[in-house]
Parts: sequence; structure tokens; C-alpha cells
Amino acid sequence: MVRIILCGCQGRMGHVIESCVAERDDCEIVAGFDIVSEPAKPYPVYTDFSACKEEADVVVDFSNPASLDGLTSFVLGRGLPLIIATTGYSEEQTRKIRETAEKVPVFFSFNMSLGVNLLAELAKKAAAFLGSQFDIEIVEKHHNRKVDAPSGTALMLADEISSVFPEPHTYMYDRHSVRRKREKSEIGISSVRGGTIVGEHSVIFAGRDEIIELKHTAMSREIFAVGALGAAVYMAGAKEPRIYTMADLL
Repeated sequence: MVRIILCGCQGRMGHVIESCVAERDDCEIVAGFDIVSEPAKPYPVYTDFSACKEEADVVVDFSNPASLDGLTSFVLGRGLPLIIATTGYSEEQTRKIRETAEKVPVFFSFNMSLGVNLLAELAKKAAAFLGSQFDIEIVEKHHNRKVDAPSGTALMLADEISSVFPEPHTYMYDRHSVRRKREKSEIGISSVRGGTIVGEHSVIFAGRDEIIELKHTAMSREIFAVGALGAAVYMAGAKEPRIYTMADLL
């Protein structure tokens, strides 16, 4: 039985994780962290990382970038593997995550969905096949409560696509601010925020008189919880310190 400490247990994804754990027999939540300790949970909830004394095998984080310093200090002090499913990190925070992975195993993915990671692989293959003959645009849609834009997943898709070209592509976020024609070395990234959209990502390859579009739509948050729990079970136990991704899990 894999013992999990859940960071962000009072949030939306925290509730989804709890529901998924209740249906499994290979893991359990032994403690949680959040900025508030109420309402009560069937496990202890702490607002201070240092107050947690429960023994665990792994920490799963679905919280907020602001929690990163306390979270990394906690896993480093306890020597625990960390699964990071939070997005919206700055470049400095991303460096901190990679520094942490030099001492403890860290599973870091901008999206825990199996389908999204398949989308990334398909987009890479399409970009390598189509080359510079097609313009590439990424459109991501999320609910109106999401604060970061573009999404971490959109940036992940752009990075994966850019990796197949001899020279890195430039990411264009705002065409309104630039009055010029589109460059071939651009990847356009557009964000939509509205309603209760869980998550939708499209990669558009626009060529001369033809368009190819790859698309993934998340119908519920459960797909992210399932992926995170799969990562938790995978990471529990002896793993060498480094960054792990969905590619390792798959």
C-alpha cells in the first residue's frame, strides 16, 4: 500500500484525488497540506509543512506555485519522492524543481493525462514530417478560474514540437502587438478562458490549401487524478534522484 501525502487537499483536484483513491486498493492518503485545515478530512491536514509527522512513501502536489519552497524543503528533509502536477511555475521555480531532483526523485509533468502526452508525441511526429512547409498554431481552452496563460500543457506541446527542428522556434503569444506577416519559425499560442471548460488543446498545422489538426479534450478532472496516482505508485520505493516524466511511466 503506497502512503500518500497530498498537497492541495482542500482544492478541486484534491477532492478528485480523494475519490479516485477511495476506488483503489494500492494506495491511501495519510496526511494533507493546504492553506486551510477545514473542513475536516479522514486524515490530518496541516497548514505548516513542518508539523506533519506521518510516515509516507510519496508526496503528490496539486496546489499552487506559491507552495513550492515549503514543499521542496519538506521532501528534501524527509527524502521523499515528489509528484508535481501543479502548473504556472516561473523559470526560477522550474530551476528549483530541477535542483530538488538532484537529491530526491521528482515526477514533473505539465499534464498528467495519458491522452495529452500521446498528443505531444503525435505532434512531434507531424512536425518532423511536415517540416517548414506548414505553419504551426496551438490553441488551448480552460475554465474561467484558471489564472495562468498560456497553459503549461500548451508550452509543453510547443517545446516538444520545437525540439524536432534544427533551430528552436519562437513562441508568439500576442499578434495584436506586432504588425508584420507571420514568420515560418513561429509557433503561435492562443489562450481561451471561459465557463467550466476542463481543458482542450489543439495543434494546428496549416499548409497551402490544407489543414491538419490534432486535438485533445478533457471531459473531467479525473483523468489528471488517475495519472497522478499512477505516478505515485510508480515513484514509491527506491528511485534514483532525477526528473521523471510521463515517458518513464508509460
